[in-house]
Amino acid sequence: MTPPRLPTVIRTTHRFTPDPRRVVAKPHLPGEEHYAPCTKSRVRVILERILAIPDDEASGIVAEVLSGFSHRHREFTRVLGHHFDLVSHHLDPHVAISEERRMLIGAYFTLEYAIEGAALFNPSMVPSPDQSGLPSAPGLEQRFIMSVRTVGEGHISSIGFRTGIIDERCNLTFDQVSNYATLGTRETPLYDKALFVAKIGELEASNEISTAVLEPLPARFTFAELNASLKTIDAIPAFAPVISFETTRIIHMLASSNYIASYPRESSISERVIFPAGPLENQGMEDARFVRFVHDDRSVVYYATYTAFDGVEVLPQLIDTTDFLSFRIGTLNGVEARNKGMALFPRLIDGKYCMLSRSDRENLYLMRSDNVRLWNETTLLQTPQQAWEFIQIGNCGSPIETDAGWLVLTHGVGPMRRYALGAMLLDLENPQRIIGQLRQPLMVPEPDEREGYVPNVLYSCGSMVHRDHLVIPYGFSDSGIRIALVRISELIEAMEGDQR
Repeated sequence: MTPPRLPTVIRTTHRFTPDPRRVVAKPHLPGEEHYAPCTKSRVRVILERILAIPDDEASGIVAEVLSGFSHRHREFTRVLGHHFDLVSHHLDPHVAISEERRMLIGAYFTLEYAIEGAALFNPSMVPSPDQSGLPSAPGLEQRFIMSVRTVGEGHISSIGFRTGIIDERCNLTFDQVSNYATLGTRETPLYDKALFVAKIGELEASNEISTAVLEPLPARFTFAELNASLKTIDAIPAFAPVISFETTRIIHMLASSNYIASYPRESSISERVIFPAGPLENQGMEDARFVRFVHDDRSVVYYATYTAFDGVEVLPQLIDTTDFLSFRIGTLNGVEARNKGMALFPRLIDGKYCMLSRSDRENLYLMRSDNVRLWNETTLLQTPQQAWEFIQIGNCGSPIETDAGWLVLTHGVGPMRRYALGAMLLDLENPQRIIGQLRQPLMVPEPDEREGYVPNVLYSCGSMVHRDHLVIPYGFSDSGIRIALVRISELIEAMEGDQR
């Protein structure tokens, strides 16, 4: 029997590569080691040097900084003021500091970071929440948002965005990227006590100390309330100091890993950079898989799973937003919330959230939960079947709902660690049932996509439907981004299996 013919894949002419001119202004805070015999911190020593600069020389340095950097950052003087505030507690509170000297101190404790100086890859694409002002009739054109993984100095990954419009003929036009990039502001959220307690247990820090801290707190508590409760354990001498210190550290670490990132309303989406802020992600936020999630009441929220990396361990995290202006970021909980490659279905199925995962780093799993942040139930969905995926398989973003079933793009790793894209179809009502799949790869790296930081890799974190096409943004060789188009009907017809 002749196997079905593979669908036609059209690669567009779009090609995005890293731009080292994309910089953010970050705090530059040297280590707090102390110098013997004076026991002054390094920050304090630097501040004393800055304060000793004569006024006329200080004025010249500030003028030079403003001339050389103001045009590279929105509200640059506000940024310098914020970075001054970060070290101001080292200063004598009774000494008056002029505004010019504040800017000077802020400049010494600021650095520029090229967010995509090393790489730009692994995108996902969703319809924008703002579909207003399009010239064509509804449905013929769509605004979209494409998330991108940016990598800079130290191989630290952050999350950036691109925007554009796709027209009725599936031509994509990307908006001009802003000259600015901003980290926004960070706030602490309200914490869910039940989820917090569950995660403390997963981190093996559930003991009489954590109980004493968390039990008095309300069902939803603030960071200030948590800190106040932590202070009470200092008055309990029965607690062993070492265990108390480690438990307190883990509680603080968990609280700091949940935060809200917000951005100025006047900023364009391409300016907004979600940069690692929590201790679990201090070495990167990797491979965000965004999905437009529609609740049963038709309300819409955008979720994204991503991998937090602290230099040793990888941990899955979750983002939610309704407007791409404010993002709530937090830990995923449950014994099955582990490893890379988690992708959320775009709606509830039988009243439950569903997620694809690769919890054992090799096979594809289906998870179900009543709570989008708590995952304890998993079922094996697929093991590597074809020679081009014998090393491992995984998803390439959230499933796409079609009349025929849930369309899932997959990736497989084969000989020479080549990553190829495949596809499968899951039953709409019972996504544990595979009703079709490609036996051959849908896409493999073309000759001009093979070279890069990690050679021979194609990888996507999420596709979008437009009319009768699947729009597939993908990263190539961990170095750049391209776009491919394929007719959904052709893709489903090419799958083998029971599609009744």
